[in-house]
Amino acid sequence: TRRSHINAPPPRVDLRLSTNALTAILSVASICCCVAMSMPQVHIVASCGDLGYGAARGGEMLSLMLGFGIISRIGSGFLADRIGGIATLLIGSIAQGTALLLYLFFDSLSSLYVISAMFGLFQGGIVPSYAIIVREAMPASEAATRVGIVIFASVFGMSFGGWVSGVIFDATGSYNAAFLNGIGWNLLNVTIMFSLLLRARQRQLAMA
Repeated sequence: TRRSHINAPPPRVDLRLSTNALTAILSVASICCCVAMSMPQVHIVASCGDLGYGAARGGEMLSLMLGFGIISRIGSGFLADRIGGIATLLIGSIAQGTALLLYLFFDSLSSLYVISAMFGLFQGGIVPSYAIIVREAMPASEAATRVGIVIFASVFGMSFGGWVSGVIFDATGSYNAAFLNGIGWNLLNVTIMFSLLLRARQRQLAMA
């Protein structure tokens, strides 16, 4: 039998958007951040080989990246309990973009290890934050479906981002253009999340 949502708390964030509109916006944002996120995750091993460090070093960086992502997921949940999902995601997205930018300027072996650890620490909590935002801004009776749609969009973004980064490398012979592509998508995500945060703050002020 279907569970009742009668006792579920109502949404506590009012963005003055319909659930369909917010789902679409979050899906676009999810694609954007994951296109950016996939660049180092999919191509760091190949990038290290291209730089002459070998695939094994790239594999170590990828492991470091994913390991620090665990810390990020837990830490972002802790942060979201205090400042909300939108602000948490915005912080993670800005930090992720910063790490992507660092890849353009530093390519020594030691710096790549450090940046990869930073990237993992920054990006791990981004995708889970979408589920928090959905529940904060949408009724419980729709939350599971909406989370599924947004997370599906993130998976599409990861797949597309990994593919398009490879296409860009094949066309240019360098990963710099692929990193710039990721930074551009990440900037779009930051813009969307900042706009949502601004809407939420304006609504809070109007109700105060």
